[in-house]
Amino acid sequence: MEEYEERTDKNLSVLVTGASRGIGRAVAEAFASRGYRVYMAGNRHGDELKSDAMHFSDEYNAVCVPLVFDVSDPAQVKRAFEGIPSLDIVINCAGIAHFDLLQETDEEDWGRVIGTNLSGAFLIIKNAIPLLLKSENARVINISSVWGTRGAAMESAYSASKGGLDALTRSAALELAPAGIPVNAIACGVIDTEMNRAHLDEEELEALRNEIPAGRFGTVREVAKLVMLLIKAPSYLTGQVIAFSGGWQV
Repeated sequence: MEEYEERTDKNLSVLVTGASRGIGRAVAEAFASRGYRVYMAGNRHGDELKSDAMHFSDEYNAVCVPLVFDVSDPAQVKRAFEGIPSLDIVINCAGIAHFDLLQETDEEDWGRVIGTNLSGAFLIIKNAIPLLLKSENARVINISSVWGTRGAAMESAYSASKGGLDALTRSAALELAPAGIPVNAIACGVIDTEMNRAHLDEEELEALRNEIPAGRFGTVREVAKLVMLLIKAPSYLTGQVIAFSGGWQV
């Protein structure tokens, strides 16, 4: 992977949630390729997660540790952190979507999306803070969405969860800035992932593509590249929700 050639201090550790698929998997691979110790967290695709962790470890001579747990469950999150002795970087990628009219969205679907996308990020950051305070390289990056700013029809739960994640990003940044820990978010536009393709047919995808000034969807590897840039940014950059949308919804 030519774009991931640079190596870094192998003593640095990163936790990537949602690491079994899409953006999270690409981010985990980017860190592994640079020599980080990578804690790869996932829930619904545990076997794939373990397989990828082994593959990345062999491919990049890195230490990749699979952690299978539900980020929305406080007890599971707490137990997962018992196996993480030190931590420098947190990347919250775990996310799910639900497509339906607001009046057809039941409380279980609402709670599931909010629990994973918003409460999960809260629980991860909360449990990570004691470890991050011991690091000189601490960073937190949340993967959000442009829908968190403008909302989306048929995606009320998803939009609300990402809007909340943006607010959580800014609030956490205010609290952690005195400790020199920047907290930022990447608000993705349409990224070419299995999740998007599972809910949109080819006609809908084409119509959406035509709305984007860049003329295409973003890729998971491009998001990973931006993550790698942000972790190298000065700590004075904090509390920002950075749109990554190919000029769409500027």
